[in-house]
Amino acid sequence: MNERAVFAEIFKLGKVSRPELAQATGLSKPTISMALADLERARLVRPIGLRTGNAGRAALLYEIRPQAGWVLAVDVGREFVRLALADLVGDIAARRDEHRKGGETPGELVAWLAGLARELVDEAGVDLADITLTVFGTPGIHDKETCSLQLAPNLPGWGRPGAIELLAGVAGEAPYLVENDVDLAAVGEGAYGLGQGMAHFALVWIGTGIGMGIVIDGKLYRGYQGAAGEISYMPVGEGDPLVNRGRGMLESVASADGVVALATRLGMRGVTSAKDVFDAARAGDDVARQVVAAEADHIAHALAGVIAVLDPEMVVLGGGIGAQAGDLLIGPVADGLRDLVALRVPMIRASTLGTEAVLLGAMAVGLTKARDLVFERAVAQAPPG
Repeated sequence: MNERAVFAEIFKLGKVSRPELAQATGLSKPTISMALADLERARLVRPIGLRTGNAGRAALLYEIRPQAGWVLAVDVGREFVRLALADLVGDIAARRDEHRKGGETPGELVAWLAGLARELVDEAGVDLADITLTVFGTPGIHDKETCSLQLAPNLPGWGRPGAIELLAGVAGEAPYLVENDVDLAAVGEGAYGLGQGMAHFALVWIGTGIGMGIVIDGKLYRGYQGAAGEISYMPVGEGDPLVNRGRGMLESVASADGVVALATRLGMRGVTSAKDVFDAARAGDDVARQVVAAEADHIAHALAGVIAVLDPEMVVLGGGIGAQAGDLLIGPVADGLRDLVALRVPMIRASTLGTEAVLLGAMAVGLTKARDLVFERAVAQAPPG
């Protein structure tokens, strides 16, 4: 227990001295010294020199040994896959961003990811066997009873029972986790973005799809079936039958395809993406501005329901539309909410993490769990007595 407490504090504080650890943990200095000696023998921490410049004796500093564990983070998106290999302190040793061709079978996608994983470990100078944990961020909901992905139309074939088990082939013998991509984006926002230090916030992802990650009391909230935040199915807007195709009502009108469909119906020509619409609105196009106003109205009505239930301190807009069109949407959304919510409108912000949010969330989850895994392995391998 003492070693775990000391290990956790070094993880939290970074470079730290024995007196600082004693103050942070409440343990005596002799106990700290014994715990550090054990952790150093287990190759989990290392001394890194003296802190100088202060009066009195220079303090010996310790830090987590970066190579004590490795985390592979994987973001499987609609258009891209992104992979990063990081050491136990979170420094990225190798990275790949690759465009998906789309339509891959589960076996083909896993084989591709496995090849990219091998490239990463080769670049980092480690082996697949050195990976402590792999975290996959995917669309949809991981059904643990059937080992399948539900509500993930962009990953054909992954709804079959047992499909998730194929991911074991990506990184050798390393254990792995599968998390919803928007949930991971919320974790990333809390660890590295606007949600740092905030106990209650929601990240609303608006792009090719729509979803929400919820943080309550500083922890990710998943719900009973892991489906908390599936706001694409909120009954907002009239629904677009041309876009719907199994999507929820909100997603059919407020996703990227919904924006393009509305712009086309209103007479805009040559529109192939939501970005085209937002760029035209910035340039003063009247029809594009009507589309933006409709999008802001849909988002405001959806957020009114979210705010009434969750009462967040902040709502972060992420995704290709939420983050990149925040300059056009945040003002109208906040104005609309003032007429829709009972109390004060929470802060509405555009994510600063962009396309990195899911990968960073996977990294944050992986580092926390990998810390526990390497500690437990070290304890299991320690000689008795």
